[in-house]
Amino acid sequence: MNEPLTLALPKGRLQEQSEAYLAERGFRITFESRKLVATDESGAVRIMLVKNIDLPTYVHHGIAGLGICGTDVIHESGYEFFTLMRLPFGSTKMCLAARKDLDPASCTGRLRVATKFTRFARDYFQRNGIAAEIIRLGGSVELAPVLGLAPYIVDLVETGNTLRAHHLEVVDELARIEVVLVANPAYYKFHYRSVDSLVDTLHRGPA
Repeated sequence: MNEPLTLALPKGRLQEQSEAYLAERGFRITFESRKLVATDESGAVRIMLVKNIDLPTYVHHGIAGLGICGTDVIHESGYEFFTLMRLPFGSTKMCLAARKDLDPASCTGRLRVATKFTRFARDYFQRNGIAAEIIRLGGSVELAPVLGLAPYIVDLVETGNTLRAHHLEVVDELARIEVVLVANPAYYKFHYRSVDSLVDTLHRGPA
């Protein structure tokens, strides 16, 4: 019997969706209490639960050969992976937002932007020739315009409810963020038959 493929899943909002998607295609996973590693019932895939922001690091170093992750987190990591497929859930938008009452004419010089996604924001503004000062935050980015730290933020927007609660609005949509299945290039090279079979099964739909 072949060794199971190793797959990292992000704890948090994508975990439940990922597990349901895999279960519909025959890869049912049950984690014992407080355990972060489990093998699906078929024995084909060994699943590891890791922090979302750490997932690319685990795949890059081959601890998990495969990973399910948002393209925003992958871009922030700076690592290169093989993208095997885009998944039909979890997509969102990366947006530039500001207070509803902000007068753009009052913001002279470099655009001051607070964000968790510093690499994404910097690359975007440089690519578009926009001078910007990027301020890194790890917590509630939407507070930056409210408290006067920065007039603009770059953040993920799903429903927009959080923005509205803080009297913010989207100024521009910077990118569509997708959830993807990625592979460590070296891992794929040695396990491509099993990986391709897994991808085919996922593409076929519910078992």
